Order: sequence, then C-alpha cells, then structure tokens
Amino acid sequence: MTEHFGHSERELLASDDERDRAAARVREALVTGRIEMAELDQRLAEIYHAKTRAQLELAGRDLPEPGHRDILVVDHRPTSRLALGIFGGFKRQGEWVVPPRFTAWSIFGGGRLDLSEARFTSQETRVFSVALWGGTKIVVPDDVDVRGFGLFGLFGKRGARRARPGAPRIVISGLAMWGAVVTKSRPMGTLCHSKERGAAD
Repeated sequence: MTEHFGHSERELLASDDERDRAAARVREALVTGRIEMAELDQRLAEIYHAKTRAQLELAGRDLPEPGHRDILVVDHRPTSRLALGIFGGFKRQGEWVVPPRFTAWSIFGGGRLDLSEARFTSQETRVFSVALWGGTKIVVPDDVDVRGFGLFGLFGKRGARRARPGAPRIVISGLAMWGAVVTKSRPMGTLCHSKERGAAD
C-alpha cells in the first residue's frame, strides 16, 4: 500500500513552482561543477517539458537535494528595490528576494539592510547606499563574494571577502557624507544554529 501511494504521488502533475525549484537545483549544479553547460540545457528542457513529478525527478537525477543555503539565485520577483529612511529608519531583513540593483538612502536617519537570509535574482547584485547625515548598516552572509568602495565619509568594508568559486557576488558602493555606511559579515553556521535553538525554545 505504501508503494502504491508513493507511485501515485510521483505521477501527480507538476506545478510551475516545482519546475522552478527543479531548474534552480540544476543551475546550482552547474555553478558547483557537477554538470557541464551542455547538460544544463538538456536538463532544463526536460524540466520545462515535464508533465509529472516523476519526470521532474528524472531531470534532477544524480544531483544532491538542496540545503538551506544551496540555492541562492532564484527565479522570483524581487521583494523590494528601494529602501528610504528620511528623518527615520528602514529595515530589510529575513527571507526576502533582492533585485540585481538595490538602492538604500539614509538622510537624517538610519537603516539596516540584512542580506544574510536573502535570495538573489542575479549572479551579481549591486547595492548602492547613500548616507547623508545618517547611517546604514549592511549585513552580508559569509557564503557570497562581497566587494565594496565608497566616496567621502566613513565607508566600512569589514564584510568584504571572496567566497567559493561560482558563489553569488554582492558589490556594495555608495556615498557617505557626514554619515556612515558600514558592512558586517554574518557567519551562516551561527545563523542556522540560532534558528534551530529558537525553534527548540
């Protein structure tokens, strides 16, 4: 009876979301060197022609199941493109989707841009941050490639680093005048541990 149930589940029609997740899994396999470009095209064709879940499983054959941070570049609509804090503040955090270009303004105010749990719509994401008589703190995960530079004022680069080959890249640039833009790195192992501990509590 269990085998019959499993078989019937696999024969269910696949949804668009399931196809998108399967495609992201295959693209990640290309980035990590598990498959070649020619095989990527073949598998993507199988995915978008798949009618059932079983056919989707076939397209993802021999590939590992993605973990919490395995699929960072997704085919989703960006959650937000602009953050504006004027005589106040802004905060972007949690599991949000970042566009290829994001702009943050802090004018006589402050803001926090947390990318540690974010997903990205492009392999390279450019964040432009302006702080005029204000400040912005940008938190970046330690499993992506971060570059940055700034003009005037205090523009911290403590989060800048190189990650594994093929990882998404975040390029942070901007202007700090009588203000500050500061980057900070967050180890992803620490974040996952905190989540698990919170769930246990």
